Amino acid sequence: MLSADLIFWPIVGLLAACNLYFGPRISSDQIAMQWGLDGRPTWYASKAVGLWGMVAFALAVRSLIWVLSTYAPSKVHGAEIGLVLFSVIVGTSHVLIIRKAVQAS
Repeated sequence: MLSADLIFWPIVGLLAACNLYFGPRISSDQIAMQWGLDGRPTWYASKAVGLWGMVAFALAVRSLIWVLSTYAPSKVHGAEIGLVLFSVIVGTSHVLIIRKAVQAS
């Protein structure tokens, strides 16, 4: 286990807690997932995919990092800082997406 996991796992917990808390407060069946430069959503995802897809994506990336670090360590460089940056970016973007979805409801 990397020391970056001390940041990754609490952020995954934060993602799940936000989904459980804000999920019922989102009244629409779809969530805007990306916005254009004009401030309008460019594409939507279903509510379940928009909420839980990010958790699944984070776990899949962490699993990939673990597999590569275990079986091909010569191919992995900077896993610690990469995992920390990934965790912070995923957590921040997910919270912002959920906040926008709640405001739109």
